[in-house]
Amino acid sequence: MRAAIPRLAEVGVDDPARDARRLLAHAMDIAPDRLTLHLPDPLSPQSAARFDLLLEARSARQPVSQILGLRAFWGRDFRVTSDVLDPRPETETLVAEALSSRFARVLDLGTGSGAILLTLLAEMPGATGLGTDLSDPALAVARDNAERLGLAERAAFRRADWFDGIEGAFDLIVSNPPYISDAEMDDLAPEVREWEPWLALTPGGDGLDPYRRIARDAPRALAPGGRLIVEIGPSQGEAVAGLFSNAGLGPVTIRPDFDGRDRVVMAERP
Repeated sequence: MRAAIPRLAEVGVDDPARDARRLLAHAMDIAPDRLTLHLPDPLSPQSAARFDLLLEARSARQPVSQILGLRAFWGRDFRVTSDVLDPRPETETLVAEALSSRFARVLDLGTGSGAILLTLLAEMPGATGLGTDLSDPALAVARDNAERLGLAERAAFRRADWFDGIEGAFDLIVSNPPYISDAEMDDLAPEVREWEPWLALTPGGDGLDPYRRIARDAPRALAPGGRLIVEIGPSQGEAVAGLFSNAGLGPVTIRPDFDGRDRVVMAERP
């Protein structure tokens, strides 16, 4: 641990002590919260070699979730790879708003790992859902997560470009679309810019094109009274709310995340 922490700090890892602990616990095949109890134990050569490989990956700024293959979200572990966006705590703001009212059929646009869709289905027994994505590898991860969580019978996945080929009416549509603008990409942390799929990060331009597409097509896919809930970048609230209002959706509201930044825009089909 004393050697690993400065090794990670030198390459700019934000919380090297936390990451070193998680990686060491993984190398020893124990739960992270049990690590303190085992620190006096000798480290086997196999665990030491494994730990060094994990540190090498983290020193290259690969996200810990990709290294371990799992990310906790809303109390459940989801498998993640470099083909999907890493589920973030801020996205739980969207989940909380979605669960504030009952729903029977949900559409998740750009599902990635399936974390949003599968969390909603797990928390709403009896509901069914469809997750779409342009990435076949991402859809494979989502299907695997559905199997692991015992939700495969209630969750379907298909390759689609937003609403193309989607039929029927949904009483809830959710999305965490790519929204980072071209101008913002260079400012991202290496863990994001170099390791996460650009398809899930940025649509190019001003970052608003996905919302324009959603605003155009969501009214026909929503059942009367159905809700539309999307995640946004912190500076995009008013612009996205305007797009939804102009599409005839309303009322439109903006909700902040736990840091007080605009994070979710919600609208309804009258």
